[in-house]
Amino acid sequence: MPDFSFDVVSRIDAQELDNALNQTRKEIEGRFDFKNSKTSLEHAGNTITLTTDDELKLRNVIDILQSRANKRGISLKAFEYGKVEPAAGNAVRQAITVKNGIAKDKSKPLIDAVKSAKLKVSTQYQDEQLRVSGKNKDDLQKAQHVLRALETDIPLQFVNYR
Repeated sequence: MPDFSFDVVSRIDAQELDNALNQTRKEIEGRFDFKNSKTSLEHAGNTITLTTDDELKLRNVIDILQSRANKRGISLKAFEYGKVEPAAGNAVRQAITVKNGIAKDKSKPLIDAVKSAKLKVSTQYQDEQLRVSGKNKDDLQKAQHVLRALETDIPLQFVNYR
């Protein structure tokens, strides 16, 4: 009897993130309350840097970014907000880290939840993802249900069904 498996990952589509950032920039350019303000969004690697005139505008930019990301299918759990720092010329800056992959310490509660469900599946951590395998597809579906029901601080996707 063949083994079936799937992978549990935490990934953000880079193209969708770029699209959400571009939509945010366009909305900021068109809004009256941002006229004559020095607001910028910069994206490098896994970090988004927001710079604007004051904290009120910073919160507004974050709200716009969150709504655009949500409409593009990007989970808000993927954003980790840094401290608000003063920048040059009375401006404020905030770094947002985009989480990708499941860290080793974050995988332990996921593995424990699947084990405590007493399903006939095995769960392994490999290269920032989890591989869940078993002989019965029904057990794999139950494992997915268990993982979906968990309250995690990272977005989870299920891929690579075999």
